Amino acid sequence: MRRGPQSETALSVPPVVAQQAVDWWLQLMGADASAAQRAAWQAWCAADPLHAQAWERIQQVNQQLSGWVAPQQAGLARATLAPTRARRAARRRVVQALALLVFGGGAAWQLEQSAPWQRLRADARTPRGVRRRMVLQDGTQLVLNGGSALNVDYSPQQRRLRLLEGEMLITTAADARAFVVETAAGEAQALGTRFVVRAGDDGSTRVGVFDGAVRLRPRQSPGDAQVLQAGQQAVFGVQRVSVLTPVHEDSAAWTDGILIARGMPLAEMLQALQPYSTATLVCAPEVAGLRMSGSYPLDDMGRVLATLHSLPELQVRRLTRWWGREEVLLEPAAHATR
Repeated sequence: MRRGPQSETALSVPPVVAQQAVDWWLQLMGADASAAQRAAWQAWCAADPLHAQAWERIQQVNQQLSGWVAPQQAGLARATLAPTRARRAARRRVVQALALLVFGGGAAWQLEQSAPWQRLRADARTPRGVRRRMVLQDGTQLVLNGGSALNVDYSPQQRRLRLLEGEMLITTAADARAFVVETAAGEAQALGTRFVVRAGDDGSTRVGVFDGAVRLRPRQSPGDAQVLQAGQQAVFGVQRVSVLTPVHEDSAAWTDGILIARGMPLAEMLQALQPYSTATLVCAPEVAGLRMSGSYPLDDMGRVLATLHSLPELQVRRLTRWWGREEVLLEPAAHATR
């Protein structure tokens, strides 16, 4: 397939240089970048012709995006990517993703529609390990779990939230307008209610209802909508809603900093703990279905991992993967495999 001049330039830039260029781009967004930062960036550009070539590509994309990257959004991007201990892993993932889009021959609209960029531009977001309580303009109350991102779109006709990632507990306020939560899987329309919505990494969405009712509409099969009543939960994807199962109030205990497990599979438990860990939490297939019970403090991940390590069935290993990514692996204890 024939490629244009921009894609040829993009493809000739090594991945490491591309990621460095994107990192500089995010640091220099807006007018408040320091003189020292700008001097360091100029030195980087002059140090290697490949650096200058990478920055040329950045400028090309930046011109295409100039109509929608507002100064406040640039500031949000830099704040989100600040090199604090809690955010380094997120920073690396975002820089990698943006480098692939900018230097992989992708057009500006691909960058705008990409998940990492949408999350950077979200109206509200929380880093890992941080919960946030919000009250919207109509009085609706939200609690965002760690590692969540949300857009708010209120109009005279409806109230719409778009959950880009993570989890939130919603207590809707009385209002004549429809209240809809949109995720990658479809829509959840509140029918006067208190409910929790969790966006899965696989594109599915879990909804649990504590008061009132919620109508679920899969994105590709809106005619197959199902209504959840109080005390019910379901997982739905773009095509269908799973079988309805009971939900317990304990599933929202994360709003108070506690994870309560009642026979919860280990793999599911690690997903619930992930918003509070800077390391990636994974388990071996042999122990994924191990049933876990107990109360775990979400703000003390070291204590939680120590508790898991003390179980006779498990051992915990810390690994460093490619590009410094830390991973915590739970696997069968050595004596349990003999």
